[in-house]
Parts: sequence; structure tokens; C-alpha cells
Amino acid sequence: MHLLAIRNATRNTVLGDRIAVADGSLGRLVGLLTSRRLEPGAGLLLVPSQAVHTIGMRFAIDVVFVDRDWRAIGLRAEMPPLRLSRVYYKAWAALELPAGAIALSATSAGDQLAVEDSP
Repeated sequence: MHLLAIRNATRNTVLGDRIAVADGSLGRLVGLLTSRRLEPGAGLLLVPSQAVHTIGMRFAIDVVFVDRDWRAIGLRAEMPPLRLSRVYYKAWAALELPAGAIALSATSAGDQLAVEDSP
């Protein structure tokens, strides 16, 4: 499986260094539903995505919505199970992270993210 490292270039912090990519219909549909938790540094990038849900999930997540230029345009910190995010019409992708990752990385809307292959 191809993994990415995604960092916040604006704040010089790391959002995750083991981010899986779900860019097919099935991968986006299943998402994290089969996971029991997300380890620190792990995550899932849903491409394309303008909204997410946590219906059927067992744990809270942080979500960063990004545009095609990898700029954070929306944040949902500690989204609990059984919730729907709002729709971010200008979003290109959604980055699902362990709860608390947004706070740990000090990520804010407008921050520029950088993506590279995971080591």
C-alpha cells in the first residue's frame, strides 16, 4: 500500500507520516469503518471528498479538508462517531487523522500542507 507523509508547511509540524490513500469508490466507501482506532502518525486521505461521516465508526477522528493546492480550507476536530461533517464545496480531499492531531500540529484553516512519499 502506498503511504504518504503530510506536514503542515506553514507551522512546520507533522500531521501524519503513514497516511493511506483511498482514491477509489470502494476505498472511500469503506474508509476507516473496519478500523478499531488510528495510531498516532496514521491516517486516511479520501480523494475526492467534500464531506465525511463517522456513522458506524468506533472512535473520534480529526478531519482536515484541503483544496487542490493542499491548503487547509476546513477543520473538524475530534469528530465523534455517528456524525456528519458539513460539506466543503471547494474541498478536493479530506484527511482523516487520529483525534487530537489538529491540535498537536497547530493546524488552522488557511495553512499550507506539503505531501511526500512516506519514508
